[in-house]
Amino acid sequence: MTGFQEVPVLQPFQNEPFTDFARPEQKAAYETALAKARGEIGRRHLLLIDGKRVDTKGSFDSRNPGRWEQVLASFAKAGAAEAEQALAAAERAFHDWSRTPAEERAGYLLRAAAIMRRRKHEFSAVMTLEVAKTWPEADGDTAEAIDFMEFYAREMLRIAHEDHTTLVPGEWNRQVMIPLGVCSVIPPWNFPLAILVGMTTAAIVAGNTVVLKPASDSAWIAAKFVELMEEVRLPAGVLNFVPGGGGDCGETIVRSPLTRLVAFTGSKEVGLHIHEVAAKPDPRCKWIKRTVLEMGGKDAILVDRDFDPEEAATYIVQSAFGFSGQKCSACSRAIIHQDVYDDVARRVVEKSKALRVGDAADPAVQMSAVINPGAQKSILGYCDVGRKEGKLLAGGNAGDPAGAFVEPTVFGDVGPQARIHCEEIFGPVLALLRAPTTEEGMRWVNGTEFGLTGAFLSRSRKLIEWAKREFHCGNLYVNRKCTGALVGGHPFGGFNMSGTDSKAGGAEYLYLFTQAKTISERL
Repeated sequence: MTGFQEVPVLQPFQNEPFTDFARPEQKAAYETALAKARGEIGRRHLLLIDGKRVDTKGSFDSRNPGRWEQVLASFAKAGAAEAEQALAAAERAFHDWSRTPAEERAGYLLRAAAIMRRRKHEFSAVMTLEVAKTWPEADGDTAEAIDFMEFYAREMLRIAHEDHTTLVPGEWNRQVMIPLGVCSVIPPWNFPLAILVGMTTAAIVAGNTVVLKPASDSAWIAAKFVELMEEVRLPAGVLNFVPGGGGDCGETIVRSPLTRLVAFTGSKEVGLHIHEVAAKPDPRCKWIKRTVLEMGGKDAILVDRDFDPEEAATYIVQSAFGFSGQKCSACSRAIIHQDVYDDVARRVVEKSKALRVGDAADPAVQMSAVINPGAQKSILGYCDVGRKEGKLLAGGNAGDPAGAFVEPTVFGDVGPQARIHCEEIFGPVLALLRAPTTEEGMRWVNGTEFGLTGAFLSRSRKLIEWAKREFHCGNLYVNRKCTGALVGGHPFGGFNMSGTDSKAGGAEYLYLFTQAKTISERL
């Protein structure tokens, strides 16, 4: 303990507003940010270990999904040796950082959030180029990153000064939450700033040190965040940046006896592997490794017979094709009561075909490329499966050959046992199911191994209350789309094979990065 620290006075948390691109000055500002990002194309980014930049013999590139031949940036590639150096640096830094007052740790997040807010379009523009996020999608990603830093800073101040022990005569008792140690953070490419910032800063503000291995497809925006944390002068070794492959770098930071916690967002297969590795006792390790895992979903919107078909179609299309369906919360199946199925399906197809697909840098574009040609191939493979399992109503093909494009795709009259209804596709492919009753539709909703998000659309108060009990997912939305979780308002995390239900952006999230210590002193 370094002594009592006065809690800074902060305004209550509020979500960062989204940018209104209808305003000419905001549109011009984003165009300027895109020009600045294009001016940085071709840079080589180095590792950051113990506050020092490190180059390596190996390298890999980040590319533009919409123009696959365009290399945006190159990266020094960390291997096992560099990962071990980063882990050792994080372990050394942990002693002092864990004893740094919570107020000081929170201050780094607040300063970083303020800078990101001032330069928000610069971060968003990089995502438009690197992962093909349209202007609103990129803006939302950056806003969420700001929210995470603002929210977790306030949460740490609350946790640092709370105590839930009861009075025992003749004793002074307190329960305090202390940091764990070295955290290995492995974020995804689909929310390459928001989720990366959320997991990383949660660990840091709780008093842990971090070894960060970004997704290779989104290493440029990760590097921009690391530069931001250098700018706020985060102490050396608290954040170590090791872009590299999963087979050597990733495995090293997961298996290392120095790692106390692994925070991961990505596929079910990789998440389960991490969980298995973390659970195996290591004679060099004197703790049980903790895992915080978010692994995906097969999310459904269930439409009752009394809901407005036009409104239902709008929510379905927004949820299915935002960021090309590459959200773990995306609606990949709409289960519609038979009485309104034909009407809703017709409107879904019309809205899907009306979407403008193209270069994400074009402000008029509503859907762009998927992340890379490998993903494109996998998604088109599911389109071939869908042609056998249902009726193709829209899309089903690749788009502009210059990039990894897939048309917004809709299959109708899909059965509940179909692969495109049960398996995660992670792309712009939507299955429509005709439910004989809302109750049967709910059974189909709960018939997959996932349980992340979902939406129930109904005007019946009785059925809404029923759905709140029966719809088995971590984030249930009633009479709205099933994407767009807001920090603080919608703590995010799922059931079953969707992960450990970690509830990112919620009041209890930082507890996952801490451990409780009870102190009792006889008076």
